[in-house]
Amino acid sequence: MATPKNLVASDAKLEITQIKSVIGGKQNQRDTLRSLGLKRIGHSVVRTADEVTVGMINTVPHLVKVEEAK
Repeated sequence: MATPKNLVASDAKLEITQIKSVIGGKQNQRDTLRSLGLKRIGHSVVRTADEVTVGMINTVPHLVKVEEAK
């Protein structure tokens, strides 16, 4: 499943998985992944879909995969 463009804030829990490397990426993209708590390819975190988290995901949609947490 590709990351939907322009995710919107809600009460849902999102499972965010890093699928691409930040090597060669812009510094703000590296900082964004680190702020989400992602450290390496394949690493996943679960976050609430609040405004801050959704904004960070929309900054790096090409580096992450987002699914609704079960």
